[in-house]
Amino acid sequence: MAQSLVKNYLHIVFSTKHRQPLISPEIANELYSYLGGICNNLDCSPIKIGGHIDHIHILCLLSKKITLIKLLEEIKSHSSKWVKTKGESLKSFYWQDGYGAFSVNPTEVNTVIKYIENQAEHHKKRTFQDEYRAFLKKYKVEYDERYVWD
Repeated sequence: MAQSLVKNYLHIVFSTKHRQPLISPEIANELYSYLGGICNNLDCSPIKIGGHIDHIHILCLLSKKITLIKLLEEIKSHSSKWVKTKGESLKSFYWQDGYGAFSVNPTEVNTVIKYIENQAEHHKKRTFQDEYRAFLKKYKVEYDERYVWD
């Protein structure tokens, strides 16, 4: 086959360091747009980006030109620097070291979009930690609780 054809939908999830509630409504939408710009610059088409006060969800197509870890390094480093420019209270902003990245069946893309859109409502009932554990269970990811959180 002479042509390389790729279409990998990813649902990426990561939190602020120690799940600090630093993603305020004042910066949230601008942050989501900024994250989308980083994805676009790396040819990883963003489909939906959202989150809550302490974490981010990114649904995107992973480019065939970049590895997942490189995408996350770029997203986290550039956006962390950007957030720090948004006010004195954010000068020590950091993302957690880890992340979750889960493949999404093309037939489930709309479900994930709706899930990301409803984060505020969703987190009235469930913490980020419980949400993340549910993803790990759904995708049958083995983990050690001692090393998941930072």
